[in-house]
Amino acid sequence: MFARTKAALLVAPICAAGLLAGCGGSSSAAGTSSTSRAPAGPVTIKTVTGRDGTYLTDRSGRALYMWLGDGAGKSNCSGDCAGAWPPVVTDSPPRAAGGALSANLGTVTRADGRKQVTYNGHPLYYFVGDFSPGMIKGQANDGFGAQWWLVAPSGAANTANRPAKGSPPIGY
Repeated sequence: MFARTKAALLVAPICAAGLLAGCGGSSSAAGTSSTSRAPAGPVTIKTVTGRDGTYLTDRSGRALYMWLGDGAGKSNCSGDCAGAWPPVVTDSPPRAAGGALSANLGTVTRADGRKQVTYNGHPLYYFVGDFSPGMIKGQANDGFGAQWWLVAPSGAANTANRPAKGSPPIGY
């Protein structure tokens, strides 16, 4: 029992440091977390259904978000924004599974040259606060000047459980 507790005490600070590094405050560190590097194979976008209805996830079940601060077919999230909301990037055409529609999938080229996955023209992002499948702490967040929403299979913002005006975002 003592050995397990001691190991946990040694590992916890290392994990915390890794999490903080993934949230990096400088633009040079932004987008370097493992969730934002292009995977070796195609990205698969699928759907799951939870308390906020049906929404897009990656192959492992991590929630995907759209940002209302983006332009039509263009990502405006970089630097600190991309550190908190890593873009979903790929090195090959994305694939659809489940209720995701392959006709809605595409990519845009980010300012750094990487290909970011889009759905119905909206660039897709992870949220660093969602560190496991099923977490949706980014839902209704208004960070970086605009709202972040889960993405419905139709490609529209999934505004289920929208907080009342003036209340804090869901998950905080």
